[in-house]
Amino acid sequence: MGLTGLDIFKLLPKTNCKKCGQPTCLAFAMMLAQKKIELDKCPDISDEAKEQLAGAAAPPIRLVDIGSEAARHSIGQETQLFRHDEKFHNPCLVAVTLADDDAAFDERLEKIKGLKFTRVGTDISVDMIALLDKSGKADTFAKAAKAAGESGMLLMLSSNKAANLKAAVAEVGAQRPLLHAATADNAEDMAKIAKEANCPLAVRADSLEALADLTEKVKAAGVEDMVLDMSGDLKPALQSLTQSRRAALKKTFRPLGYPPMTVVQEKDPYQQVLEASTFVMKYSGVVVVSATEPWQIIPILTARMNVYTDPQKPIQVEPKLYAVGEADENSPVLFTTNFSLTYFSVESDVEASRMPSYILAVDTEGTSVLTAYSGDKLNEKVVHKAMQAAKLEETVKHRKLIIPGHVAVMSGKLEEETGWEIMVGPKESGVIPAFLKQIWN
Repeated sequence: MGLTGLDIFKLLPKTNCKKCGQPTCLAFAMMLAQKKIELDKCPDISDEAKEQLAGAAAPPIRLVDIGSEAARHSIGQETQLFRHDEKFHNPCLVAVTLADDDAAFDERLEKIKGLKFTRVGTDISVDMIALLDKSGKADTFAKAAKAAGESGMLLMLSSNKAANLKAAVAEVGAQRPLLHAATADNAEDMAKIAKEANCPLAVRADSLEALADLTEKVKAAGVEDMVLDMSGDLKPALQSLTQSRRAALKKTFRPLGYPPMTVVQEKDPYQQVLEASTFVMKYSGVVVVSATEPWQIIPILTARMNVYTDPQKPIQVEPKLYAVGEADENSPVLFTTNFSLTYFSVESDVEASRMPSYILAVDTEGTSVLTAYSGDKLNEKVVHKAMQAAKLEETVKHRKLIIPGHVAVMSGKLEEETGWEIMVGPKESGVIPAFLKQIWN
């Protein structure tokens, strides 16, 4: 059980110096007990107190790094049970399986590497290759690990044979792969390999109680970076994921204070997508699937993107002038805000018009047209400044600007501010193709 705020307060200097940003040492102690502030924020704490408080200051779910400097990703260190309480910080990894004895090994490897997409201006992709020791042969597994390691992607090496895993680690250990998995039967051997190679280790057991005992055993063997394998059927796996997260966050139960992972068991391609998406949201740090079709992977990556987006910070595009098609000096110019959903809706409909055009994305801190206008983040001065920054007068020879229909009320002031002819566009972007064909000569 973690230290209480009063326990922590007794170890602090009690000077109320406010250097930590809190009004009193007691306030700092309460914040530290809730994991809402870091211990090093107190500059006057003694070394002895630091040592005693190290456990209290540690995050309830350990931060685990997978990969080397060339390609590294962190999972864990989450502080909230629910996303709306703050946000989720370290996006989970999506891994695709690759068997070492697959007759089409090279083809499948290339297919996994190609699972990259762009959604609302953001690149999303599969992160990791989960290499499976299906052959049972150390040399085959090691050769496959070397080939997979050359992909530049993160690696998970999965084998129940310590000798095979050791052979594979000898080939790609410098890439710091996730080793999978230690059980009650092989924990000692697996922990030794992980410690020597300085690699994170996945641990697996039949129950949360057994898993907690196993993490303590592996920790005692010198391995700090662990991932909890909670794979299984959807319902029991979801229960384990939720219970372990509650135990770590609400009770500061250290034996379960590690990021979890799940290997999707379902073979049906549609059900596999549903289960993987569920695990992304509740609360897996690594989700392993066998799916390789884009139609399967995109929903999983989209779910991850949505869940790990800060709900208080909208997705934005870079505020600038964008050309759609072969736009030239005679092309129409429309403006909208830099809120991604708004911008890409407008861009899609401008493309549908088949009329080369310019779209000026105005910086409104990622808010929509009406929201920005009502909050005075979108007005004639803001638009004029964006036009000047984009050097619009040098780009087109006409002086006509099409504005969103929802802010028609600002047309007069904008015309006075810019000296341009303001044309009020449709309220709904879906009408843009017909609008452009009708009014633009």
